[in-house]
This record gives sequence, structure tokens and C-alpha cells, in this order.
Amino acid sequence: MSLITILFVAFIAIVSIQSIYYLSFLFAFAIKRPEKKLKQNLPLSVIICAKNEEENLKVNLPAIINQKYSNFEIVLVNDSSSDNTLEVMKAFDSKHSNISLVNVKVNEAFWGNKKYALTLGIKAAKNDFLIFTDADCTPSSENWLANIGGHFSNTKSIVLGYGAYIKKPFSLLNKLVRFETLMTALQYFSYTKLGIPYMGVGRNMAYRKELFFNNSGFNNHMHLKSGDDDLFINEVATKVNTAICFTQDSFTLSQAKSTFKDWFFQKRRHVSTAILYKAKHKYLLGLFYFSQLAFWILALLCFILIQDWQLVLILFIFRLLIQLICVGLTSYKLIEKDLIFLTPILDLFLVISQLFIFSANLISKPKHWN
Repeated sequence: MSLITILFVAFIAIVSIQSIYYLSFLFAFAIKRPEKKLKQNLPLSVIICAKNEEENLKVNLPAIINQKYSNFEIVLVNDSSSDNTLEVMKAFDSKHSNISLVNVKVNEAFWGNKKYALTLGIKAAKNDFLIFTDADCTPSSENWLANIGGHFSNTKSIVLGYGAYIKKPFSLLNKLVRFETLMTALQYFSYTKLGIPYMGVGRNMAYRKELFFNNSGFNNHMHLKSGDDDLFINEVATKVNTAICFTQDSFTLSQAKSTFKDWFFQKRRHVSTAILYKAKHKYLLGLFYFSQLAFWILALLCFILIQDWQLVLILFIFRLLIQLICVGLTSYKLIEKDLIFLTPILDLFLVISQLFIFSANLISKPKHWN
């Protein structure tokens, strides 16, 4: 068997793997319709952990305070900030009776560890149903709490939401960041729909306080700087106890990183926890990424080396069409429609960027948060 034949057979195999993955896994969410479940009486505690976020709190906290919800508190956790974050929190606290403060002093054993600060915030929460977001996030609507809280039930003790980034015109980086966020959401929403939840994002997620303490909180990975959202969900989420919420009113919005360097280091932190995921999740996620990488490498080699390139082009277009349909349906649901026709370009950029991110993490550990 010649090298050209081996190359072509390998390309067929990779296109098959990618197509099966999209059709079997990712279409599970792409074709799902959002369910609007609104509750106004379930007592909720919104927990916001902030480190050096005085300006973001001033801008974003009013939208949470003014939620159309009858029974909620806001727990503000100051994680050893060196700016005026604590003073800003105190100012809000003095004006609103449903705000409480937790001031975390520098603790040498857990210095720089957001999980320690979050644990203190969770302990301070008065209610069992906890909603998590970040200081740099703002709800997309005044019904954010009603939408996220509405997905709790007797069986559902975890709710995974979508944390979107604000669109910035004429910015390729902004589109890349939003595309990566879209693809990540497509993955964790699809896996949850199939009964194998593996992660959520701390910008927009919820779970019960009882669930947190019954599973020893972050104890199993407290020594790690990252993973307060994805590692905890990876440990405790099941097909029975996890719901997804992706109505438009349930999104949170935040500003994306404005430089590639900042985004690169942010993603290094995020992906550093994946090695601790359950084996089945690591296998499936690894299969998807490496088949993506192989698709672009083999496509390039086939177009260069194979004289009868028409069959290569048919396979190439076939895989792109499946991806476009899947990403397109998801983009409409998550209000990211401007990304659809840029999908092939953004996909290639993302695969290359992730290769550098993974390689950098093999060489050195990423820095802690803020």
C-alpha cells in the first residue's frame, strides 16, 4: 500500500470520526429547544467572589440587585483584594438589606485560591439553592434568576447556564473567544443532554448547598488554583441531578479579553484542570480535539500530495457541512449568529491556538487567578 493510499484512508477515517462525533454527541444539544421554567418563590443565594473588581462591581452589581425575583440574597465575597473592592461592597451592603459580606483575609495555606473564598461564601449563604456568577458578568435580563432558579426541582440539584461574551465589532480575537465559548457550551450542554455531564462555567451556574457539603466541597482539589466550577461539576454531576438552561433571558454577559496574550493565559488556566476529569470524559474530549487537529493536517497533506483531489474536496466539504449545521443551530440558540459563516476559519484558528495552549501547559504551570 502506497503512502498516498495510506494518507487518503487515514483522511477518510478522520472525517468519519468527526462526522460520527458531531452527529452522535453534539447534535444532541444543537436540535434541542430551550425550556422556559420560571419560579419566583424558591429562596436563592447569589454568590459573587471578587478579587480586585471594584469597577466591575459598580457596573454589574445593580443588574443583579434589580432582578425581578421575590426571594433572594446576594453574598459578596471579597477575596483579599488590594484595591477598593471591599469598600464598594460595603457601600452596596449599606443600601440593600438582602446583601451580605464575607471578607476573606490573606490565608497562607490557601493564598490565591478562589476555592477557599468561595467555600466561605457558600457557608455564609442562608439559602440552599445557590447561583454563581463573577463580578465581571451582568445578567442578560431582569429574569435571569427566575430562569436559572426555575430549573431546580426535586431531582435537579445542578443547573448549567451559558456565560456569553459581549460582541465587539471588527475584532477577530473577539470572534475567536466567542467561538471557543460557543464550542465549549455545545460540548457541555450536549454531554449533559446525553446523561454524561462533565463541566459548567462559574460565570453562570447553580447548585444546592446541601450537594456541595455532602460531597466535601472542593476538598479533593483544593490544592489546585483552578477548577472551582468544572472539577466540582465533574465530580458530582450525574444524568439524574443535572439540568441545562439556555433561554435567552438566562445568559450572563461579560467582556472578552482584549489581547491574545491575556486570552492565551486565561485558557491555559482553564484547560489545566482537564487532566483530572473522569476517564470517559477525557477520552471523548481528547478524541474530538485530536480528530479535529488530524482533520486539518491530513486535509492539507491530501490536497498537496494527491493528484485526484476531487474526492478529498468532497470529504472536506461533507465534514464542513455537518459542522456548519451543528454550529449554526447552536449559534441561533445562543445568539452568536455572526459566527456561523466564519466557522471554518475560526475552527482552524482555535485548533492551532489550543495546540499551543496544551504545549505551554506541558512546559510550565499557568498562574493563579487575578
